[in-house]
This record gives sequence, C-alpha cells and structure tokens, in this order.
Amino acid sequence: MRPRSGGIWLADLGLAAKTLPVVIVSRLDPDPPQAVVVYVPLTTQNRNSLYEVEMPRLGFLDAISVAYVQGIASIPAIRLERKLGAPPETAMAEIRRAQLFALGLKSLAK
Repeated sequence: MRPRSGGIWLADLGLAAKTLPVVIVSRLDPDPPQAVVVYVPLTTQNRNSLYEVEMPRLGFLDAISVAYVQGIASIPAIRLERKLGAPPETAMAEIRRAQLFALGLKSLAK
C-alpha cells in the first residue's frame, strides 16, 4: 500500500482505541527506506489559527473539519485502515501553504 499525498485516511493513532481521519502530506516515494507516511490530523475543533485549514464539507466525514497542520506527524503505513476520499486541490494547496508556515519554510515555487 502506497498512500498518495492528498488522500484522507482513517488511521489508528493509538488514541484510546479510536481511529481518526488524517490527510496524507508525504510525497509518494516508490522505494522508501521505511513504510512510513507523514500526515496532518483532521479535527472538528477550530481555533482560527494560521496552523489550521478549514476543509469544505466532505460527504465522507461526519462533521465540518479542520486540517490541524501544527499536529503534523508520521506513522507506519500499516496503521492506515482505509481511504475515505480526498479534499479538493484548493484545500490541499492551503494545507501545503500552512505546512510551509508551520515549519518556517519559504515557498519552493518561483
């Protein structure tokens, strides 16, 4: 299984036997040294910060969600349970911008 950037998956994050939706943000690597993915968690709690990206209403989620970019982390790909869907590309572009901000990086685009 090679999850692609932009996919929203249900993941076992080891939190009280719950699975939570996450957005995959790692690049697709055809030959990774380890089967690990980088993700941004989705939450329903909006703090209205620059670290959050409001997601459009997605039919496969129970509620309006926010991508919490400050919570970026990695997990073994085996802990991804199933793909739920994908956000529109405009939302992924906002998540990428928030990642650059959160990590203190300048845009790579010229």
